[in-house]
Amino acid sequence: MADIEKIKQLRLSTGAGFKDCSSAIEESSGDLDKAAEILRIKGISKANKKMSRVAKEGVVAVSGDENKISLIEVNCETDFVAKNEDFIQFVKEVSEINNLCNSNIESLKKSKMKNSKTVDENLVSLISKIGEKITIGRTKTFNYDGSKNFNYLHTIVKDNLSKLAVVVSLETKNNSNSLKNFGKHLSMHIAASNPLAVDSNNIDKEILDKETNLIAEELKNTGKSDDIVKKISIGKINKFKEDNALLTQPWVMEPKKRVRDILKELSITDLKIKDFYRLKIGE
Repeated sequence: MADIEKIKQLRLSTGAGFKDCSSAIEESSGDLDKAAEILRIKGISKANKKMSRVAKEGVVAVSGDENKISLIEVNCETDFVAKNEDFIQFVKEVSEINNLCNSNIESLKKSKMKNSKTVDENLVSLISKIGEKITIGRTKTFNYDGSKNFNYLHTIVKDNLSKLAVVVSLETKNNSNSLKNFGKHLSMHIAASNPLAVDSNNIDKEILDKETNLIAEELKNTGKSDDIVKKISIGKINKFKEDNALLTQPWVMEPKKRVRDILKELSITDLKIKDFYRLKIGE
């Protein structure tokens, strides 16, 4: 087989560049299997060097249906690569596998893709080919009994890939159009309002402690009495909880009402907001 034919074959099987394939064939004295192994080792080396760089661009992919659905974040260094077809196809396939793996990262990385290589192996190859740091970031799967899932994608890159994605899980036996519309609009509301929890009791204690400390620092040199400072502090932290709990946020589509008011107006007696997740690239 002529060298140029071997290079073409090696490029087809590995996805590596012409120059790298040519060097590997020369180093392996024309043995294609050995050349592929050389490329793999060099690819891992290149990938490791790139992993110290910052990757804040990328996409969020959503896969699944109303019964079971998953989000996965895949990061890269530039928005240009986030629109690269090889990157997009990798993320789309990984997103489907992630839904099957219930967002178990270790299981995901060991899973085989269509080319019979693991997700990890394909990730290394993609980094080597594209020349940027690429990482698998945050993931979450919704699979609650008795719940229906709804999602919203904002700034869509392609198909099920976007820069911001929201999934909300509603617990109910109802399957009306009113419920479906509410699920869609609630997902859009969460994308815009970025709540921290469904209700104030579930806001992370660390977040509340940090906010309390910031308020105390703000009021420290006001010259007001301790009693007044305490009352102001309580009022401010209660306002923070109200603004950041989903149920008490002003409804984006009708700001004079709260989310809980819209929930009541639906008159679906068993309806409950079970869970939600908002995932935005770069946050």
